[in-house]
Order: sequence, then structure tokens, then C-alpha cells
Amino acid sequence: MYYFSVQIQDDFDAVIQRVSEALKVEGFGVLTDIDVQASMKAKLNIEKGPYRILGACNPPLANQAIDAEPDIGLLLPCNVVVRENEEGAITVSFMDPEAVLTLVGRDDIAKMAAEVRARLLRVSDSLSA
Repeated sequence: MYYFSVQIQDDFDAVIQRVSEALKVEGFGVLTDIDVQASMKAKLNIEKGPYRILGACNPPLANQAIDAEPDIGLLLPCNVVVRENEEGAITVSFMDPEAVLTLVGRDDIAKMAAEVRARLLRVSDSLSA
């Protein structure tokens, strides 16, 4: 599995705020915020439900990873998807860094990936609390 997720019953914008705040607690900032719903409407004139991709980054860990493997930026940042499902609940999905960063095939990167995963799991757990 390349991700893990949690479902939340709340207002979409409130969930975006909660996710951003929970990421901050674990040392992540949101580098990118892609509004897929707005992009699909503007580019293809397709109506979609709320769907945002947040690019989360922990600067010290990202710096370590880049120092260890300069091209690892191809696998960064850690994406978090916030989307409204058909039942009206909000699903928050986290890229599993252990699954993705095993592509590098290095033990030092695997150790960092495990730390990032643990932090993202704490974010996920805090959202369902």
C-alpha cells in the first residue's frame, strides 16, 4: 500500500486547516496547495468535488535526504490529499514515505522514511481524535 488515510466528518475548509495545523505540530510546512477541483473546472470545464493536494515538507528531514541523495527531490514532498467523498465525509490520505522511498534502495533513506512515516501517522491519529 502506498498510502494510509482517515475519514473525518467536518467542513472541508475546516479539515484543510486542521490538517495544516497537525502537520505543523510534527514539523511540516505546506509547500504547495493544489486545488484540483478548481483546476479541473478552469482547464477542462469539469465539475468535481472538493479535492486538494497539500505538499508537506519537514525542512530538516528533507535537507538530510537531499544531502544523502541529491535526486530524491523527485520523490518529495510528502503529498497529503484532502477530498470529499460521495457520502460527504472528508478523506485525508497520506503518501506512505516508506513505500515510496524504498525505491531509493538505501538503508539511511529507509531510516529517514520510517521517521517521516511515524510523524505522518501521528498527524493522521490526531485528526481522528
